[in-house]
Amino acid sequence: MTNSQSSKMEVPQAKEAMDKFKMEVASELGVPLKNGGYNGDLTSAQNGSVGGEMVRQMIKRQEESMAGK
Repeated sequence: MTNSQSSKMEVPQAKEAMDKFKMEVASELGVPLKNGGYNGDLTSAQNGSVGGEMVRQMIKRQEESMAGK
């Protein structure tokens, strides 16, 4: 699988919102993520913490939506 295939979005129209969300989460966690720039200097733990927190927040929002909140 190539990188372009692994990072393909299911809803391409959401890319801008997801990029913004990623930057917000990185900022909250204190991870110096560069938007659209080179981030190879970050550790896998830093990158993983951003992705993991994004998933946690998305699951929480979906659960709240399903619960009618």
